Amino acid sequence: MKGFLPRTLHPGLQVLMLLVLMVAGVCVGYSIIFGVAQTAFGLSLPEVSKVMTYPSAYPQGWGLLMMAQGVLLFSACAGGALALASSLGYGWAEYFNPRRLGAGWWLLAAAALIVIILPFMSSLIAWNAEVRFPSFLHNFEVWARASEDRAQGLTKYLTRFNSSTRFLVAVLVIAVVPAVGEELVFRGVIQRNLVRWFSPHVGVWLGAAIFSAIHMQFFGFVPRFVLGLVLGYLYLWSGNILVSIVAHFTQNAFQLLILYLTQRGQFGWGFDPDGNEALPWTLVVPSALLSAGLLYFLYRRMTAPAPPTQMLTLSHNGVDLHRH
Repeated sequence: MKGFLPRTLHPGLQVLMLLVLMVAGVCVGYSIIFGVAQTAFGLSLPEVSKVMTYPSAYPQGWGLLMMAQGVLLFSACAGGALALASSLGYGWAEYFNPRRLGAGWWLLAAAALIVIILPFMSSLIAWNAEVRFPSFLHNFEVWARASEDRAQGLTKYLTRFNSSTRFLVAVLVIAVVPAVGEELVFRGVIQRNLVRWFSPHVGVWLGAAIFSAIHMQFFGFVPRFVLGLVLGYLYLWSGNILVSIVAHFTQNAFQLLILYLTQRGQFGWGFDPDGNEALPWTLVVPSALLSAGLLYFLYRRMTAPAPPTQMLTLSHNGVDLHRH
């Protein structure tokens, strides 16, 4: 496969090219959104803007906003990352999967890790939500908290599941699309190139910081940064984007499932998935210890040298066994 960019393109220029392609993806996404809004929702362009600004005031608000979020995220993130790989002359699997998946259980272990680490993450969420900025950053803190409140209000609106259909749509838009799109961008392109540019650990940590900062939720920066580290090391050790995609999907989908069951009155553990309260320390401490142990186990297994393959050949002496 031949691309129009050299494969030796500097990592910094690859990230810059990714941003250009993501902007192009946003333009394509908005074209699709306006087209669907006109044909499927019967809205004019001025009406689309009003509905997306005040979705709760319109009957089409939830559906249009969900569709817009899914299309924009997929076209910008997944579209931009895949276009970059193609422009460099790589096949998608070749670029994003430097190694073949070592074993199917890696995916199950990555998903289990995300569930196990959730109680520990709740303590980080609770701590970060109460952070206070220095007095000279008071105005920034006021703006940041107001921005966070608006984002939380929008999230609560989109995750108000009055039917199973809404829940399934949310799983697609809030769990599947971000898992694929964001992992292709942040781990598959940004981390990959930062690792090439600097070193493996610097690449993972910088990639996690960018991943958290880009969400513009400063009172959730630390837990999202830690999640970025977990996803980053899973990708670094496994060399396969499917591992971090499955982990990212599990993070989003599991929380959506808890929220859905809570709203239906089928989850009675006294846990508010919309809140910032930490779970009891009797869950947080075992969660931290088990997560650390599982991470170490995955590190040892994923980075272990592949066992030699055996090949039988026939010769005049009989059957010879060769190891490779």
